[in-house]
Amino acid sequence: MHELAVAQALIEQVGDVIRQHRAQRATRIRVRIGPLAGVVPELLGNAFPLAATGSRMEHAVLDLVAAPITVRCETCDAETEATMNRLVCAACGDWHTRIISGDELLLESVELETTPSLTSGL
Repeated sequence: MHELAVAQALIEQVGDVIRQHRAQRATRIRVRIGPLAGVVPELLGNAFPLAATGSRMEHAVLDLVAAPITVRCETCDAETEATMNRLVCAACGDWHTRIISGDELLLESVELETTPSLTSGL
């Protein structure tokens, strides 16, 4: 399953964030996935708990946010939403477009649980 490898890479990336901020654990992880990213969100959601077992994000909530497909028309310069297998400009109907979004797989945010500093109340 390709999504298991993606989940494992996500665990590594979030682990780096946890270490960088000297946090105890991650409590919520938000990932933005476009329909052209080559990842099935439901399968990633199923693979994440397996990959997270025994880690500092084992009990984290995984929020998967769907990103729309957006294209820029090379003819009229409009930015419009498009659909899979129909990447045409919604403004003028031309097929000369460039993908602006919809192919991303992006770690958007991580909520961390930290230990209060001993000097913070002084």
